Amino acid sequence: MQQVTWRADKELVARVKLTAQHLDMSMNEYLTQIARAATDPSLSSSSAEAVRAKLRLAGLLVEAVPNPGPPPEEAVVAAAMKRAGQGTPLSELVRANR
Repeated sequence: MQQVTWRADKELVARVKLTAQHLDMSMNEYLTQIARAATDPSLSSSSAEAVRAKLRLAGLLVEAVPNPGPPPEEAVVAAAMKRAGQGTPLSELVRANR
């Protein structure tokens, strides 16, 4: 077991101490449970969140970032949809490869 030092402002330390006392725990036990909950994928609320936590710990998770730009104009989307519909239908490709 290792010992660590935690630095925080007085108000936060007081709140943590009060919460630990309310839960009938030592500050050490309370902080350990918080750290374990924040870093142990097996404690995730869903299987998807557990996978995300494991990937995050492995440095393999990339969070999606919303497109900061404006949405495309309706005419641009309509033209793209029209072009996309000009190829060979998927149903024909499936039939040809059966």
